Amino acid sequence: MAKEFDKKLNDETVYEERLQTAADNFIAAASKLPRVSGCFPPCGFQSAGAVYNCITCQYDSCEFPLDCPVKEIKAMENSRSQMWCEVPFHLPDDMEVIWRFAEEVETQQVDQFKEVTAGVDRLYSIPSTSLHHQGTYQCEIYSGQRSIVRLYYYLTVTPQVVAGHTELQEIFDLSLLPGGQLLPASGGPPRPHLLLPSPLLLTACLTALLLLLFLSLGALYWSSKPEKTSHAEQEDGDEDLGFLKGGKIHVVQ
Repeated sequence: MAKEFDKKLNDETVYEERLQTAADNFIAAASKLPRVSGCFPPCGFQSAGAVYNCITCQYDSCEFPLDCPVKEIKAMENSRSQMWCEVPFHLPDDMEVIWRFAEEVETQQVDQFKEVTAGVDRLYSIPSTSLHHQGTYQCEIYSGQRSIVRLYYYLTVTPQVVAGHTELQEIFDLSLLPGGQLLPASGGPPRPHLLLPSPLLLTACLTALLLLLFLSLGALYWSSKPEKTSHAEQEDGDEDLGFLKGGKIHVVQ
């Protein structure tokens, strides 16, 4: 059919009819094949997850899907992010691990991923996470050129500016609550209300402190004044005493 098409021996409509007939035959044959319940393309089970049945002398599939669901991971900007390619069954010794990345999208479509690393390391680490690291990471484990499992991680990166703005906004919202009552954390048990002092009480305390300060300064000032007066009187007495010693006392009768 390909040779006839290259030589243009027949009209194009002839090849369209032949291709449509072949497609219909393939669909009819595929519809008769048994399907795995709950399996969405790409379908398949992990052969390494099978368990040997001593009664039937066969391996029973544990039905671990070949493509695992996407797991969401959140990280702050400039923080460390780690992803482990772990499975709940034993892996062969000749395994190979390939990490792929699809930037900014959450997907399981193979054609959107680009290979990042290949080897035997099942840990993928990002020392300092940035915004361009956001996206879906795929970990695929091979053994003898055969795929065993594919795991997916969707990484969401929160910018530091947004995080700092969110914290300030929460503090500002708390300051506007009536009576200064703090809201309990979401998802946790309610915390006892923390009452903040009212503006009137703060003003009264500040006034009392200023009054106490003025009184203390006044007490220090008045306590230092008698000492100067007594010191001056003592000097006058010493001068009078010297005068009496140097001269004579005349008594008027």
